[in-house]
Amino acid sequence: MKKRNISIIGLGYVGLPLLFSFSAKKFRVIGFDHNKKLINDLKKNKSHIEDISKDDFLSLDKKNILFTSSYKELEKADVIIVCVPTPIYDDKTPDNSYLNSVANLLSKINLKGKIIINESTTYPGATKEIFGKLLLKQKLIIGKNCYLAFSPERVDPGNKKFNTSNIPKLISGATRQCLNYATSIYDKIFKIYKVSNMETAEFTKVYENVFRSINISFVNEMKVLSHKMNIDIYEVIKAASTKPFGFMPFYPGPGFGGHCIPIDPYLLAWKAKEHNFYTRFIELSGQINESMPNYIVSNLIKLIVERKFDLKNNKILIIGLSYKKNSFDIRETPALKIIQLLKKYQANLYYHDDLINKQELKKNKIFSKIKYISLEKKNLKHFSTCLILADHDYIDYTSIQKNCKLVVDTRGRYSKKYKNVIQL
Repeated sequence: MKKRNISIIGLGYVGLPLLFSFSAKKFRVIGFDHNKKLINDLKKNKSHIEDISKDDFLSLDKKNILFTSSYKELEKADVIIVCVPTPIYDDKTPDNSYLNSVANLLSKINLKGKIIINESTTYPGATKEIFGKLLLKQKLIIGKNCYLAFSPERVDPGNKKFNTSNIPKLISGATRQCLNYATSIYDKIFKIYKVSNMETAEFTKVYENVFRSINISFVNEMKVLSHKMNIDIYEVIKAASTKPFGFMPFYPGPGFGGHCIPIDPYLLAWKAKEHNFYTRFIELSGQINESMPNYIVSNLIKLIVERKFDLKNNKILIIGLSYKKNSFDIRETPALKIIQLLKKYQANLYYHDDLINKQELKKNKIFSKIKYISLEKKNLKHFSTCLILADHDYIDYTSIQKNCKLVVDTRGRYSKKYKNVIQL
């Protein structure tokens, strides 16, 4: 089979690394995004993705890559890969506006002979509902003169151990011909695992994130209970991890964040209702995880009051704004809600996080109201309270412990017991 022209719609955490992977295998790639500023930055070798550096851009074969905001360029592609966000509304129902926008865009070009591969996380049936319907509108026959497939992303931003080269890629198709076509493209850069149909693959992707959400909520609930019992939950997890079977360690935190766990489980919960089924684990895990910022703040205020600190004059330094360690991803980060809650107490807030672009933070109304502080000893002396929300490895935690009156650790960073360190 001849080497295909690949187009990738949506150049975020999923689309841009995928573009680099195809480019490395000498495919001709069109990177499409509506965001014209983003396209201009990419043309200047500026990356907005933590896993892609300027050196990565310099290694690209620019002759075979086009960054564009013109949908007409998509006409040149044989393969159209969709990598756009799939958020939810406030009532926890799917927001398909991005997928529908892509479908509307593709309706303007002739899709005969092309394959559409959806990588965006969806509820079972969404790919066929949105893109299958589009192909039928053009009076095409799926599997004969056009093709449709689903291959969910498995991206973990900031993870240095797992990437496209060693994460198995699920692939499914609307027909066997569609599956074979998609496989012939993806097996050049991934280890392939074929799934019988698109609905199964869609279910699998959401199932993976439901699994994580439920286990995170469980350990968060156990953290609250162990705190009441004056038991170290991290010691419990370490001890339980010695069991060589039937146990997988998950770790508590101040809440969940990122592009998957806070959102994807609700896609399945919503779809389940069409089948007169209520997903109690999904709903309960979401409630527990969403309650963690309130738990952290209420206990933090209690600790401050017990130590007779003046809350309004007590400077609180929040360390780490991203939703997980060693990442600059602030999507759905629990730090946002925690700051909002602390502001209601008129707390005097500052932050430290050298991984996050300060200009990006200024775009957010909540983050823009707190001031950055470096972790020099002379600065730490001015803070009576340090709240660790993301435990980046570059941070000197010994200095924080020695120079801050009260350290509230939500990530279990301190293995030793210190009088001024409280784990929440």
